[in-house]
Amino acid sequence: MYPKLFTQMEAGKTPTILCTVGSRRTERNAFRRGEAVTFTLRVPRALGCRAVVLRLGADGQDPADLPLSFFGIDRGQDLYTVTLDTKKLAPPEGGLYRYEFLFLRGERTLFTNATDNLHFTLCDHNANRFRMLIYRSDFRTPAWFAGGTMYHIFVDRFFRAKNCGKLHTGRLEEDWDNGIPQFAEAPGAPLANDLFFGGNLAGITEKLDDLAKLGVTVLYLSPVFESVSNHRYDTADYEKIDSLLGGDEAFDKLIAAAHARGMRVILDGVFNHPGDDSRYFNRRGTYPELGAYQSPDSPYASWFSFRRVPDDYESWWGIPILPRLNQHNSACRNYFTGKNGIAARWIRRGADGWRLDVADELCDDFLNEFRASVKSAGRERGTDPLILGEVWENAADKVSYGSLRPYLWGGQLDGVMNYPFRNAVLALLLHGDSAFFRATLTEIAVSYPPAVCDCLMNLLGTHDTARILTVLGDPSEGEGFSNAELSTRRLSPEARAKAILLLEIGALLQFTVYGVPSVYYGDEAGLEGYRDPFCRMPYPWAHPDRSLRAFYCRLGELRANHPALRGTFRFLDSPAGSVCYERRARDRSGDRLLIAANLTQDPLHLRIPARYRSVLLHAGKAPKLSRSNLILPPKSAVVLQ
Repeated sequence: MYPKLFTQMEAGKTPTILCTVGSRRTERNAFRRGEAVTFTLRVPRALGCRAVVLRLGADGQDPADLPLSFFGIDRGQDLYTVTLDTKKLAPPEGGLYRYEFLFLRGERTLFTNATDNLHFTLCDHNANRFRMLIYRSDFRTPAWFAGGTMYHIFVDRFFRAKNCGKLHTGRLEEDWDNGIPQFAEAPGAPLANDLFFGGNLAGITEKLDDLAKLGVTVLYLSPVFESVSNHRYDTADYEKIDSLLGGDEAFDKLIAAAHARGMRVILDGVFNHPGDDSRYFNRRGTYPELGAYQSPDSPYASWFSFRRVPDDYESWWGIPILPRLNQHNSACRNYFTGKNGIAARWIRRGADGWRLDVADELCDDFLNEFRASVKSAGRERGTDPLILGEVWENAADKVSYGSLRPYLWGGQLDGVMNYPFRNAVLALLLHGDSAFFRATLTEIAVSYPPAVCDCLMNLLGTHDTARILTVLGDPSEGEGFSNAELSTRRLSPEARAKAILLLEIGALLQFTVYGVPSVYYGDEAGLEGYRDPFCRMPYPWAHPDRSLRAFYCRLGELRANHPALRGTFRFLDSPAGSVCYERRARDRSGDRLLIAANLTQDPLHLRIPARYRSVLLHAGKAPKLSRSNLILPPKSAVVLQ
């Protein structure tokens, strides 16, 4: 996966690069601070090169030139080398660097032009440089998360246990099976979100055995704190579990029941903005305490940024009901990240980690202090809490509000929501674009620390996207239709059958690549739905797709039983429109799996290593396996042992 296949500029004159860490060859561009990184270049004599230079610098800063040492000739190739001491190169907190190689040949200098973080061409001018991430020497991620299976629950729509919650605001939709979520006339129009279906924490507790059959090891819950909205992304009080969900008592019971089954529970932390109807802002006077909207004398007044008191204030994306917190205010920040702050409080109470909503909006001081607080509280419990961030792009060089974000340097996040994976899977399933799939997964693998790759939240859908089954059956995602039309629009039987086949292939890939699969509640039961809020339909307990759910159960069993899915990842060669990769255990079990998918209209003939002799699981028509030959039918996928 590291730069080794290059587009030639001149036949027979292409340099090659070998990277080693200590004595081990590596294919990554993310290194632990303190590791010695050696680049060895083999430069054809025909290139006429008299010297090679490494140009390296911190991202956004002027680079320095380091000459490589010539150390011999091998079969018509000049050998050059340079070793970097990453402890001297990077400060203790780590950093992002950019580098390129210069080939000096008389009066002409050739530069490496990185076409991505893996491949390069040679050109006559400074162009794109390679990325190098150096992370903290003490960076570790929770070992319990790697190799698991996550289940993402939008709590109001999962399951309503009887007599377990008190409606304190809004209205209750009694018809769970046929009710439609509230929707605005047009996307983005104001909406009260005060129609609740009444899903609660006791409902999740009641269904834990069903989730265990899916192989679920981690529950990720949408916001559970007191709020006036069914989505609860406009928190009213971070110190209370919403009474409709059953309050603090229901939370404690869920935690205890989940832990008894070996499951962990991750909470959704919405710390960029509360609601305007909250104890902190109190725009509607709901709370007895003086809120920031009501008076400059409020203890929370400095937590928000007013352009003109009281009605002109900063809010998330200009949405008035979501006033933005001023995280640069130390009192505000300490409320969340202090020793006894919100983050630590709920970890001590039993939560096993946080997913951070809109991580792009959270300042670095907040994230640094948040990690310290959460990890400290975890040590008190004898556990290592997980911190995931909502980041939609490659998080290694993510820039937000003009600043490079050090998410993965070891002082902030353990992992991120892997939306690039979703993009790659859709490109493969819908368009047969295997090159994009390979490039995306390879790019992430080489640019993230290995421990982060183990902690990626690999998703096919979330509460912010159309349902994966709907996208696969209707790639237009309902474009041109009104919200009223989309509220009842469903796939035709033919489109649904096609979508289910593609979903099984996509899920097989999701459960077998590096990282942790995250199943959005109801996807395994065939739940459909277009854009928000229709991707938040109630779970179809009365009419689930039992065959699809059974397939997901087999995937969960596969992850539980095979240490290879916690091990190394390597792509193997395969034709366009298909992918093939190998997983290998890092322990002494010797467990190895080969995964292949064929998205073309024709059978795929693959020559595979002779060690793979049995089919563990397949999507679509069954493959044919004999000796070292695999015949994979069109639109199918397989896991071999």
